[in-house]
Amino acid sequence: MSASQPQPRGRFFESVSRYFDRAARLTHIHPGLLDQVKCCNAVYRMRFPVKRDDGEIEVVEAFRAEHSHHRLPTKGGIRFSPDVTQDEVIALAALMTYKCAIVRVPFGGAKGAVRIDPHNCSPGFRERTTRRYTAELVKKNFIGPGVDVPAPDYGTSEREMAWIVDTYEALNPGKLHNYGCVTGKPLSLHGIPGRKEATGLGVFYGIQECLSIAEDMKPLGLGTGVAGKRVIVQGLGNVGYHAANFLQAEGRAIITGIAEREGGIYSADGLDVSAVFKHRQQTDSILNFPGAENVIPSAELLERECDILVPAALENQITAENAPRIRAKIIAEAANGPVDAEAEAILLKRGVFIIPDLYLNAGGVTVSYFEWLKNLSHVSFDRMTSRYQGLTNRHIIDAVERLTGKAVDPRERRELTAGPGEINYVYSALAETMSSAYHHVYEEWRTQDLPDLRTAAFHFAINRVAATYLDLGIFP
Repeated sequence: MSASQPQPRGRFFESVSRYFDRAARLTHIHPGLLDQVKCCNAVYRMRFPVKRDDGEIEVVEAFRAEHSHHRLPTKGGIRFSPDVTQDEVIALAALMTYKCAIVRVPFGGAKGAVRIDPHNCSPGFRERTTRRYTAELVKKNFIGPGVDVPAPDYGTSEREMAWIVDTYEALNPGKLHNYGCVTGKPLSLHGIPGRKEATGLGVFYGIQECLSIAEDMKPLGLGTGVAGKRVIVQGLGNVGYHAANFLQAEGRAIITGIAEREGGIYSADGLDVSAVFKHRQQTDSILNFPGAENVIPSAELLERECDILVPAALENQITAENAPRIRAKIIAEAANGPVDAEAEAILLKRGVFIIPDLYLNAGGVTVSYFEWLKNLSHVSFDRMTSRYQGLTNRHIIDAVERLTGKAVDPRERRELTAGPGEINYVYSALAETMSSAYHHVYEEWRTQDLPDLRTAAFHFAINRVAATYLDLGIFP
C-alpha cells in the first residue's frame, strides 16, 4: 500500500486497544475493573431520512458512542465523514475518556459521527442533517448538559453547534441550562473566547513543555525551546492551522512544510502560515504558493527531514509502510491516532520521540470544559474580577512610580490597568493545564520505568479512571 493511499479505518480501533492493553498489563488493577475501564458503555447507531436540495430523500447513517459513564456528562466531538465507522467512533470515544482523565476534566469520553461528505453537500442539507441527528440524540437521551455534551470535530464547526443548541432548546423549552448541551458554540450563543483555537494552542503548549526538558532533547541532537526548530505540519484545518500559527508566531519555529488533501508545499526558508492560509482561501488550494515547492502526493511531505512533524489531520497517516522513511526527530500527534501501533514500534526503535495524542490533543476538551462551566454558571469568567484586577494593578503602578520617581510608559500602563479579559483567563488556564498534565505523565513515565510516553499516558489515565470506580464502591 503506497503512502498516498488512505489506511484502513479498522486499524485505528485495533491500535487504541493495543495501546490500552500494553499499559493495562503494567498496572496493579483487577482484571474485571480493567475490563470495565476499557469497554464502551453505550453505542447508538441510527439511520434517518433527510431531504436533499433536489427533493430526493437520502438515508443517512450516524453514530454516538458513550465510552465511559464513570463521570457524567460524557464529552466528545461530532465528525462528518463519508468513511467513518462504528469502531472508529468507539475508539475516538475511548481516547476522550483517557484525555479527560489526563487533564483532570470531569467528563466521561464520548464521540459522534454522521456519514456524509462535508465537502460535497449543500449548507441546507448539512443543516437538515444536523438538526435531525440532534433530534435522534434527544429521543434516546444521548445529549444534554448533564448527560452527553458534543463539540466540533473533523468536518464540523461552530455553525453545526449552533444548529444543535437551537434544536435542543426547541425540544426542551424552558430548561435553565440548555446552552450547556454542546460546546464550541459561537460567542453570540454563549460560547467562550479561545475555543476555536484551543486544540491547536494546546498542541503548541504541549510541544513547548516537552522541549523544555534538556535530558530528552540531547539524544535527539536538539536544544531546548521551540525557537528555530524546523516543523512540518500535516493539515491546515482548525487544529493544524492554529498549531502552526502559534508555533511560528509565539514559539518562533520555522514552518518548512504544510500538507493538505490536494498536495503539500515546502520551503527550506520557511512558510508564512497566515499567508498560506489566505492563499488557500483565495485559490481553494495550498499548491502554487509563491516561493514554495509543490509536493504531490502530500504524504511524501511527511517523509521530509525536519525537527518536528505535526500530523494534524486524520488517523493512521503513519503506518508500518512509511514509518521507516520518516526523518522527523519528534512526532507531535495533534490529530487522533495519526501513528498506528506497528508504526510506533518502528519509530521508537529508531529513536524518534513521540508526543502522544492522548495528551497533546486535549486542549480542545479542556476549553470545552471552561465553556460548559460558563454555561452552567451563566456568567463570564472575567465579569466579577476584571475591573477589580485592573484597579489593583493601577494602585501598584502608582506606588512604584512614587517610590522610584519614574513614570511607567503610557502604553504599558494602559495594558496593565485594563484588567484581564475572558480570553486571558482561558489561555492562562489552558497553559497551566497542559503544563501540569505533561509533568504528571512524564513523572509516571520516569518513576514507573515505563517504556515510552504513550504507555505512560495510558497508564496514568487508566489508574485515574479505575480510582473513580473504586471510590464509588463499584469494585472491591
